[in-house]
Amino acid sequence: MLEGKIIKNISNCYTVICKEKTYNCIPKGAFRNQKETPLVGDYVKFDEKNNRIIEILPRKNELTRPKVANIDIALIVTSLVEPKLNTLLLDKEISLITLSNIKPVLCFTKLDLGNKEEIDNFKTIKKYYTKIGLPVFQNTELKELLKYLKNSVVVLTGQSGAGKSTLLNKINPELNLKTDEISNALNRGKHTTRHTEIYEVNDVFFCDTPGFSSLDLDNYSLEELKASFVEFADFPCKYRDCMHLKETNCGVKKAKEEGKILNSRYESYQKMILERRK
Repeated sequence: MLEGKIIKNISNCYTVICKEKTYNCIPKGAFRNQKETPLVGDYVKFDEKNNRIIEILPRKNELTRPKVANIDIALIVTSLVEPKLNTLLLDKEISLITLSNIKPVLCFTKLDLGNKEEIDNFKTIKKYYTKIGLPVFQNTELKELLKYLKNSVVVLTGQSGAGKSTLLNKINPELNLKTDEISNALNRGKHTTRHTEIYEVNDVFFCDTPGFSSLDLDNYSLEELKASFVEFADFPCKYRDCMHLKETNCGVKKAKEEGKILNSRYESYQKMILERRK
């Protein structure tokens, strides 16, 4: 048997790379009984003669939407307009990625289409997220972005139509990934990435995935969700179990009122906690 890495998945066919050679494999039937599913990014043992995946090696992390494993960085591609910036979706993505032990990095697109109010809002958001330790780039800062991502396995995620495939095409036009227009009625893009695949581009291993517009955080406790808003730890409360909602003497609520916590960030937190409690 050989060991390799899954770099592409279409239906039940997995492309495994080993020593610069690729093999199209199917997983052994026992995986289904064991309720295991190989993911793009997995390191696996496979039978090269029968083109069959035999064993999935231990993962350091994984995401379920999109379905990928062993990721260093999640690059959240977020458009300012078309589709309109959705800070709740952005903060949900940041929380999910943080709780999955993956580093979130933000890349904003379509700033050239924004009006003055939208640009000013972006500047405020960029300053705040940078302050709390989240790297923020624009899609025009490719040189700086690639330098930061060098030698990392990077999953591209974000709302459909935000420009993930367009960003990869800018980095390497030879990829020629399909893009599509935005639906004005739904304020979101049409899904143009139909499968998950890893591309090596300028010493970065990009994992392009189908987009999504909703996130399920039900697998995480309220305490875990609270901890994913890392900046809240800087503002202690009177009670250790404070959920920063209706409690008195809440340091987080006070910080929000004083402008130390971004309004949209706190609103996202409120909505996420209330949704989880239902």
